Amino acid sequence: MIKVITYGTYDLLHYGHIKLLERAKALGDYLIVGVTADDFDRTRGKINVQQSLMERVEAVRQTGIADEIIVEEYEGQKIDDIKKYGADIFTVGSDWKGHFDYLNEFCKVVYLDRTQGISSSELRAAKNELRLGIIGESPIIKKFIRESEFVNGVKIVGICSSNKSCESEVAEKVSLITDDYDLLLDSVDAVYVVSHPSRHYSDIRTSLLKEKHVLCESPISLSMEETKELYSLAHKKGLILIDAVKTAYSTAYSRMILLAKGGKIGEIVSVDSTCTSLRNVDYSNTDQLGKVWNSITSWGPTALLPVFQLLGVENKFMRIITRMGNKIHSYDEFTKITLEYQGSVASVKVGKGVKSEGELIISGTKGYIYVPAPWWKTEYFEIRYENESENKRYFYQLDGEGIRNEIVSFLRLIEHKGASIISESLSIAISQVMEDFYNGNNVVNLVSGKDN
Repeated sequence: MIKVITYGTYDLLHYGHIKLLERAKALGDYLIVGVTADDFDRTRGKINVQQSLMERVEAVRQTGIADEIIVEEYEGQKIDDIKKYGADIFTVGSDWKGHFDYLNEFCKVVYLDRTQGISSSELRAAKNELRLGIIGESPIIKKFIRESEFVNGVKIVGICSSNKSCESEVAEKVSLITDDYDLLLDSVDAVYVVSHPSRHYSDIRTSLLKEKHVLCESPISLSMEETKELYSLAHKKGLILIDAVKTAYSTAYSRMILLAKGGKIGEIVSVDSTCTSLRNVDYSNTDQLGKVWNSITSWGPTALLPVFQLLGVENKFMRIITRMGNKIHSYDEFTKITLEYQGSVASVKVGKGVKSEGELIISGTKGYIYVPAPWWKTEYFEIRYENESENKRYFYQLDGEGIRNEIVSFLRLIEHKGASIISESLSIAISQVMEDFYNGNNVVNLVSGKDN
């Protein structure tokens, strides 16, 4: 019996895939098909795959061509699989010609001509051509536009911003630069909102009323009721509204959360999250402070993310301790939030005028998870136990700080609906914290020591 083995993503399985599989099967008597896992695809730059691994495996199975289907999960697995399954022939499309010649040491390598004019990338782009607009002034706009270029099916059409330096830097990337938000919305299918948090509610509401999907840099708004209203409006109109906290879309972060929830460190007792950065801010310049994000809005959503995902959004008590740089605009240099739950506690520290070690520590009854600074750009974390020999380290490649995967997730939700990585209840909980901060609920001024 001649065994043949081949590999592919098989996203949006089409006629070209089927013809390639048929020709691979014709090379021998038994065909083994390796379907690449989501994580492995991301390391190869394929971050815009539209279907889940299980959907792709099932699509290959339904062709009836494969005698056996396996999952490709790591670099170097092809050699292991050839040996394990006793493959006589390795075959792949001719666009990889020469790339796998090294496998001739283990079996015969055959490159097959692909069906001309058919491409999964082209199908994705044609199916999901999303015209995206941006409103706001944050420097993250430049990074967002750059990362969007790695995602098929997204076209940044225009930007509405009062930041002239930002506009000039992205002028070559977009066709429309305007200060007329309605004009921008008339030209797009969706919008990325990165305006000042005080404007999020009005910017999102305007977008939704114009039937546009919204990706908003967290927080959705500075009021719990306003956030609920916006989600209700989105549901009513059948539109997507999601929080943009890029850390949530990091592969390493997602795996870390799953391991923690899965009981790897026992029952979770404490979550300590720190996010800080130093910024030169003129606290006497009230005009400037009214336009920039303070510590709680800049870092709060990210720092609260693991707390709410691991301990839940319903806490028994929350206390906010803050050090104000300017009370007029509620500009905090540093803010610490403590949250008490039934049987657990959390501590969150954020600051743009104070520097601290930006680490994440999740403490459990069997061990703890340690994520080194800057934990919000998670690529590596450790699970540590009393017996150090049992410690485990985890490494995952992070491209684009999670922004690429965030855009892909937004596209998938628009196309297929489903549940967002950041739940509606989590977004509402973040807005509740912002509201408490600005209303002075259980807030203590660190300088005066008096409740606000």
